Amino acid sequence: MKLDAVSIAVMNSRLSAIAEEMGVVLGQTAYSPNIKERRDYSCAIFDARAEMIAQAAHIPVHLGSTPLSVRAAIERLDLRPGDVAALNDPYAGGTHLPDLTVVAPIFLDRDRHPFAYAANRAHHADIGGMAPGSMALATEIYQEGFRLPPVKIVEGGTISRDVLALFLANTRVSEEREGDLRAQLAALSVGADRMRTLVNAMGRARVAAAMETLKSYSARLMAATIRALPDGIYRARDYLDDDGAGTARIPLEAAIRIRSGRATVDFTGSAPQVRGSVNANYAITLSATFYVMKCLAAEAMPANEGLMRPIELIAPPGSIVNALAPAAVAGGNVETSQRIVDVLFRALAKAAPQRIPSASSGSMSNLTVGGYDRFRARHFSYYETIAGGAGAAPGNPGASGIHTHMTNTLNTPIEALEAYYPMRITEYRIRRGSGGRGRNRGGDGLVRELECLVDSSASLLTERRTIAPYGLAGGGNGAKGANYLIHKGRRRKLPGKTNSSLVAGDRVRIETPGGGGWGR
Repeated sequence: MKLDAVSIAVMNSRLSAIAEEMGVVLGQTAYSPNIKERRDYSCAIFDARAEMIAQAAHIPVHLGSTPLSVRAAIERLDLRPGDVAALNDPYAGGTHLPDLTVVAPIFLDRDRHPFAYAANRAHHADIGGMAPGSMALATEIYQEGFRLPPVKIVEGGTISRDVLALFLANTRVSEEREGDLRAQLAALSVGADRMRTLVNAMGRARVAAAMETLKSYSARLMAATIRALPDGIYRARDYLDDDGAGTARIPLEAAIRIRSGRATVDFTGSAPQVRGSVNANYAITLSATFYVMKCLAAEAMPANEGLMRPIELIAPPGSIVNALAPAAVAGGNVETSQRIVDVLFRALAKAAPQRIPSASSGSMSNLTVGGYDRFRARHFSYYETIAGGAGAAPGNPGASGIHTHMTNTLNTPIEALEAYYPMRITEYRIRRGSGGRGRNRGGDGLVRELECLVDSSASLLTERRTIAPYGLAGGGNGAKGANYLIHKGRRRKLPGKTNSSLVAGDRVRIETPGGGGWGR
């Protein structure tokens, strides 16, 4: 069936709206501030071949990798009507253990095979492991938390009590985890209902044709985007500060070959996987590449798997960008993903110097705090990614205090944080002057300081503390970030990656990096 341009545009909007509505349901019904307030989740719709056809405007690091989880679920499980698969295994398409993916098949009438799939991924603020928040300085994945291969969390419309009990037994805040999980399941139900409504209104053949056409359309747009770049090989190198376990200045190498509307993105030469948790699995590298290449498009492009058809990705197994089990990966998802973006943009700046921005803050500046809340008589686990400065672009300065690239969350509002956790925000402001100088100045980072009101454990996974975000075209680097512990009025600088024990009254201060400047 051939569809005209208007029909394709309408169908793209309707499919995307289903994913957006799933996100609204998930955010509104979730239990934890991390999902309800920060919106650390993503939703998408997949076709019968488990290829992503529509996504909501959620988190890039989730969305580019979720297709691998969906395919792992349907390859390993026989999903029937009323079933839902759950998994978080980074070696089965996941990102890191706190990110739980749920997948539901969408059947029409009495079909024997699914017409489509609905899926979402949400970051659970604690999934067990060696420290509250499941983001500690681990050296193998077994220390990072509960690892769940694809299993049926719902079978025939009924929650599997055994699987649920196993899941909840491996977290410090079980009631919070169950509330968030049930919100994920509710979002899947809405996605399935809306897809059936769409098929009833538009017809099965028309919707199926639209899904195929949209993927082909994205592939053609991406090929045209690549064709507009000069043919050649564009190389760049950047570094991670360290892995928190003794290895410093970890190189990432990228070579992007452009030829006749196709691109090969090659990470050969990047460091071998390391002992600490900054290893990125293949799904993360794929996700970051998907994001960067989509950013090149001069016009809006449907975000589906057709986009990657003109692109070949080479990520050597056993490297920092394609780690093998049992490597620890918690920081690879949140920090190395950002550096992959930085090194790819740096390479592309040589092909399109008037379109590529300087480096943004380059770190999600992850902070987790957990312990026992004696005021509310319950355990707690708080997780936050803290915004930084955006890199300046050829045509405009960078924004200040904003989440960039692979993260797209909000902050936890002070009112919500203080009402839910035994903590107090003592300072929260723009870090003036932290953006790099240039014709266009980089955006400024943030200062966020919180006081713990009870004895707690804290973990930091941060980057750009020793290697600054780069400027382009003669622009200055952004300021490096810094972390501090304030104990009894004395301030002590903390490493970029650390586990710490806090006593009531201690304060943790995070100063996030600024973005690089552009132009002299």
